[in-house]
Amino acid sequence: MGEYAKIDARDGSQLKEEPAKPAERNGNTMSKAAVIYWSGTGNTETMANAVLAGLREAGAEAELFAVDKIAPAEAAGYDKLALGCPSMGAEVLEEAEFEPFFTKLENSIAGKPVALFGSYGWGDGEWMRNWKDRCEAKDANLVTEGLIANETPDDTALAACKDLGRKLAEA
Repeated sequence: MGEYAKIDARDGSQLKEEPAKPAERNGNTMSKAAVIYWSGTGNTETMANAVLAGLREAGAEAELFAVDKIAPAEAAGYDKLALGCPSMGAEVLEEAEFEPFFTKLENSIAGKPVALFGSYGWGDGEWMRNWKDRCEAKDANLVTEGLIANETPDDTALAACKDLGRKLAEA
């Protein structure tokens, strides 16, 4: 396929090719973030909404998705990811939807700012430590060790979620 010159329709002159510039805000290059979560009881969804609020308060362009509403390939196109999943069973990621999603996504997170969060009802956070280790093995740029809330997130946990969103926005 040949290359074509872009011509200004007003005067017939050739237009200069300039690379597209990312959106800017306050002199900083903007990037898009996705907050992607799975929630069985609503606890992790509540956390996801607080992370989203923190991202947006920090000026980030961010979108919220339940894990069944976004494909791993689409998620990989975002510059920053906040991923939320509660502890399930023997302290593992939810196995029917979130684990298969993350398994397909994890090869696309190298160098990408990633924030992990989720709720739990038992155990000591082993699922989050394992998830963090998986992300580090794929060279993700984790913004924190992972944020966990026991059962329904209280005001302190929700404030931490907003802070997590702000940290991701700044990463």
